[in-house]
Amino acid sequence: MENENNHIIPYKTFLLILSGLIVLTLISVTLTQISLGALTVAIALLIAVIKSTYVLRYFMHLKFENRFFTFATVGVIILLAAVLIITLLDYLTR
Repeated sequence: MENENNHIIPYKTFLLILSGLIVLTLISVTLTQISLGALTVAIALLIAVIKSTYVLRYFMHLKFENRFFTFATVGVIILLAAVLIITLLDYLTR
């Protein structure tokens, strides 16, 4: 515990990230009103990835952790994506 580095994030940063998340949420809600076909889902997923990246990096303090945790988190996300893609492919080929 003695070797831990404490980091202090100013409230302004949290408020900027929070306002960005709110804006991205409003954009994704507005996106549901626009019919863009399959592009709608792709844009919504891209917005969700951006929002989750902000939450992971700042609110869960992954930005200040050891690189191992970042690689482990990215690995889990890649594994989850692979499982979802395999499940989707199985569903589409039946």
